[in-house]
Amino acid sequence: MSRCTTASRDLDEPLAGTAATARTWLLLEQPGPWGAKALTSSHLDPRLGRALEAAAEGTGVRIALIRRAGRHADWGAPAVRQVYAAHTTPGNAWLHAAATDAPEKLLDLDFAALGRGEPHSFDAALQGRPHTAHPLALVCTNGRRDRCCALLGRPLATELTASGVDGVWEVTHLGGHRFSPTLLVLPYGYAYGRAQAPHVKEVLHGVREGRIVVDGCRGSSAWERPAQAAELAVRRATHENAADALNVVRTDGAAPRWQITVAHADGRLWRVLVAQGACLPPRPESCGSALGSPARMDVVSVRELLPTATVGKHTYC
Repeated sequence: MSRCTTASRDLDEPLAGTAATARTWLLLEQPGPWGAKALTSSHLDPRLGRALEAAAEGTGVRIALIRRAGRHADWGAPAVRQVYAAHTTPGNAWLHAAATDAPEKLLDLDFAALGRGEPHSFDAALQGRPHTAHPLALVCTNGRRDRCCALLGRPLATELTASGVDGVWEVTHLGGHRFSPTLLVLPYGYAYGRAQAPHVKEVLHGVREGRIVVDGCRGSSAWERPAQAAELAVRRATHENAADALNVVRTDGAAPRWQITVAHADGRLWRVLVAQGACLPPRPESCGSALGSPARMDVVSVRELLPTATVGKHTYC
């Protein structure tokens, strides 16, 4: 049986604009096996999993389970679990960490505030604190969702850990199985596809210096898919790699065509025209699925908006 990753790679399917969307990520350690819907099909109490799903709905918070790389004995719940919360919006990106022996305390979090980028309830409920030691490298390895994530993701996570890379975790789901191995790097929230260990190390080195590596990038989870493609296009056009330099400030239009306004911290603006197309010829979006034509985000144009007046504030044409 052919793999969905093989078809995607052979057909040169573009990566930009394919990242999962989440302004804030909430990560809970859960060793052992994971099912396709891991929050309710793992050693985590499924009642807690359902309650967490309900609490996060519509808040901009995405919850995932994580575990250390390597073999995963079916030994039940750990005495103490690692928990992370990360907000990914430029200018307010942060990563906080905590440890807890009572995962039900996560229900005390103010999910709406977390989605807005406010970490106070995380720190209060879990005695959390800013995590400054190293960025997190989350590799999707959940073979119950797609076998490519296990066949390609687990060896990558193991190799990174064996080579001494700090902050590596396996994660339950990042979307885009056909781009495996898939990777999410926090705190900035940029996702990568078809990741290999040397490239991941380069990405993490960049994050430690506050830089974003564009090669192999799927986009920032802070934005919807058209804006992900637009922001990456401006980075490529301007060779801008500073993590907090660019912000998506406006999206006009609707599928299949959008005008995205991207702002630089120095005041410059760009208008990016993005069109939604279909990937052809058809290919499987997951292993074993029927052939389909997944949506792709094509950047039609990138135009810098020049200032026309500077009275009181900048205006642009």
